[in-house]
Amino acid sequence: MTTRKDIENVLWSACDSFRGKIDSSRYKDYILSMLFVKYLSDVTKEKRAQYEEQYEGDETRVERAMSRERFAIDEESTFDYLYANRTDNEIGQKINVALSRIEEHNSGKLRNVFRAIDFNSQVDFGDVREKNSTLRNLLEDFHALDLRPGQLGSADIIGDAYEYMIATFASDAGKKGGEFFTPSQVSKLVAALADPRENDRIYDPTCGSGGLLLKAFDMVPSGKAAVYGQEQNAQTWALCVMNMFLHGVDDARIWQGDTLSNPQNIEDDKLMKFQVVVANPPFSLDKWDSGFLSGAAFDSENKKREKMTADLDPWNRFDWGVPPASKGDYAFVLHMLHSLDSESGRMAVVLPHGVLFRGASEDKIRKQIIDFNLLDAVIGLPANLFYGTGIPACVLVFGKNRRTNDVVFIDASGEGNYEKGKNQNILRDCDIEKIVAAYRERKDIDKYCHVAAREEIVENNYNLNIPRYVDTFEEEELVDIEEVKKNIADIEAELAEVQAKMKKYMEEMGV
Repeated sequence: MTTRKDIENVLWSACDSFRGKIDSSRYKDYILSMLFVKYLSDVTKEKRAQYEEQYEGDETRVERAMSRERFAIDEESTFDYLYANRTDNEIGQKINVALSRIEEHNSGKLRNVFRAIDFNSQVDFGDVREKNSTLRNLLEDFHALDLRPGQLGSADIIGDAYEYMIATFASDAGKKGGEFFTPSQVSKLVAALADPRENDRIYDPTCGSGGLLLKAFDMVPSGKAAVYGQEQNAQTWALCVMNMFLHGVDDARIWQGDTLSNPQNIEDDKLMKFQVVVANPPFSLDKWDSGFLSGAAFDSENKKREKMTADLDPWNRFDWGVPPASKGDYAFVLHMLHSLDSESGRMAVVLPHGVLFRGASEDKIRKQIIDFNLLDAVIGLPANLFYGTGIPACVLVFGKNRRTNDVVFIDASGEGNYEKGKNQNILRDCDIEKIVAAYRERKDIDKYCHVAAREEIVENNYNLNIPRYVDTFEEEELVDIEEVKKNIADIEAELAEVQAKMKKYMEEMGV
């Protein structure tokens, strides 16, 4: 049997084939693409063998059965063909052609998924000799790996190994990596707070490599839910599409483009509505409005627009206020709220703490959100949970058509509410369960949770800073001054005794 550890070892070995030659933020794309091709090839090989046995070698019936499988791959696109040609001087081009043919044969699911990957790149691989050596090593790394479903320990082992690789590079690539990967446990918490249900539409407008979407989808045991997402970075979008495919979510609709200036969730000339929205947008994105300004018409004085205004958005998402150009947090929040189903929409979003108290236009937006009774919970997370940044974050939970007008505040940042790691702190399952239970029960818990009425929030001038609502101050024990005086006196007496003995010893030695 092939275990997850076996796959991870091969992936790590493949990394060694690239180290020192290509930047780590790039070679993940090549390794994950090869893992994808190897998996498709091995699945096809096993299926074909099964049908050949079932139909006793009748090639016509075998081909008919293979045509009904969830994907198609021809002989010259298989890993075995590429491995057999690993010493060919044109191996880079042969891999590119194989990827193109895989896209062509599965255009409904994998269109353009390999467009940002070039195995013949001189920029990445150097001269022909170096390139061919690296690619030969890569093919040899994967050759011994058996990814036939009958040999895998579990159905999700490939998808899980895929996420392991993405997480490894998020850690390795620093802040840039953190932009497209949300740690698994944080994703699990966000998904649980949004509470996906059967027949829901689930949406992530900044979906990265798709981990958060998959966690939300997994919350629906029957799998009867529709998955939607959008990602601006083309390479990360491709990772997401492959990730969905490897996890068996074939009907996921993942769009590519800038969610703010070019949202793809359009239905009947309006923003598509979703029952569940989950997201971890890039923290305080600078120049989030550039997509609007670059395409804006000149103003009344025939000058180029230099400042974002609400009228530049055809979807009317910023009527409550236009977030500052240097901080796009509320731009994403407003987009998500406008994409939320008016009857039963639930939404959980990871954001920096600044959204809770910053002033100017953000203060105006925050007031509108609270006055319209959309905010359901504010949850403070421990510091150092995310790749590439040590700053603490929070999760804001929103809901349409809420039955109450209070807000649950939870401070889960204190010691005992997470596991300390060497490089990164970790939310344990018990920590997640504690947060979710407190959120659902909506009862005050000393130094952990407070349910604030809207009037209390208004009294605080709509400031949502968690310490205003959850007091985690630990009183120090009273000091007994008389006891301290006695201890000092005892120490001084003991010191005098020691000094007297030392003086006597020194006199005896004639010092």
